[in-house]
Amino acid sequence: MADFTVSSEPNGGTGSSFTSAPATQDSFKHRLPDGETQRPWSGRYGIDSGDRRFSFSRNQSFKPHLLRNDSCIGINHPEEEELWEGHGKKEFGGTGNGVRNRSVLYQMASVLLAVRSGNRQVRRLALMISLNVAYSTVELMIGLLTGRVGLVSDSFHLTFGCGLLTFSLFAMTAAHKKPDGIYTYGYKRLEVLAAFTNALFLLFMSFSLAVEALHAFIQDESEHKHYLIVSAVTNLLVNLLGVWFFRNYARVNIAYRKAEDMNCHSICLHVLADSIRSAGLVLASWLLSLGIENAEVLCLGLVSAAVFVVILPLFRATGGVLLQQVPANVPTSAFNKCLRQVTALEDVSEVTRSRFWELVPGRAVGSLSILVKGGGNDHSVLHYVHELYHDLGIQDLTVQTDHV
Repeated sequence: MADFTVSSEPNGGTGSSFTSAPATQDSFKHRLPDGETQRPWSGRYGIDSGDRRFSFSRNQSFKPHLLRNDSCIGINHPEEEELWEGHGKKEFGGTGNGVRNRSVLYQMASVLLAVRSGNRQVRRLALMISLNVAYSTVELMIGLLTGRVGLVSDSFHLTFGCGLLTFSLFAMTAAHKKPDGIYTYGYKRLEVLAAFTNALFLLFMSFSLAVEALHAFIQDESEHKHYLIVSAVTNLLVNLLGVWFFRNYARVNIAYRKAEDMNCHSICLHVLADSIRSAGLVLASWLLSLGIENAEVLCLGLVSAAVFVVILPLFRATGGVLLQQVPANVPTSAFNKCLRQVTALEDVSEVTRSRFWELVPGRAVGSLSILVKGGGNDHSVLHYVHELYHDLGIQDLTVQTDHV
């Protein structure tokens, strides 16, 4: 049976060790300073005991003993308790709801302040979101009061779209924050993520419209009732206002100079796709009134194909940035040429690693690992490499040199 032994350390702390009963040696032969008596052990150790250093050892084990002389847990002194009262204890032992609530309120206040003092695009997007939220709320209430499932379903579709546009608005406002200790590259890529989310949602909408067309063809009946035509016309008018707000980005292919261009392009394509969907629904209803069979199948199929064609370039561009592909505006042959020029230097043995990617549109990042010959001049190699890739458009380049 093992005995528990407590010994005092020179600095005033206490140590504890486990030794076997027939042990032939002492565990920690700590010596007390002259004039100091051994402190009694309270029977506790850890956070509640106030001890700042612990030592545990098992001499009878053949494994290396575990020795811990300093605790990584900081114990507050009694005079510091009032400084942490209501803050640190809640984060450590509680749920921390108060801290999270303050963080959420701060984010909401910062977004509202950015909308109020933001540029024209931010204010226009906020206005468009407000109109869509008001319209979807009215549509939901009418659908619930009249018992029409189609209106309720369409209102949920609009609400989900408003959520994506709100994320784009948040990305616009948060992208201007400076880099910090966690996000060292800043928040610019948040706009790229918002654009990718919009593109993914619109591709899903295209697939959903294709399924509706197939279902209407199999069932040989209209999926959209007459009361949805009024809803489609109203939604079309609201979306056309949004298209006019972002009319500078109303193109399928666009040269992205910065992350904001990609986000605004996704917003424009979002409202444009909704407009195409509403217009297709109105056209299908008109053709059905003229007695044309399978008009809804034809219109839904055309709308699905149109949305897919419009959104696919944006999806590929945003996905490429998030997957850290090489900058789209720099051809691969240019990178290969620069690599050959660096390898051809007299002091360079070889380039062991060469990686380039686009952080956001308009900002390229790269890293090189170069093996320099013995006696070679590092400074001349670094100067030449930085000038060479800076002319290529790589603003942020990291070069590592190693000697043979």
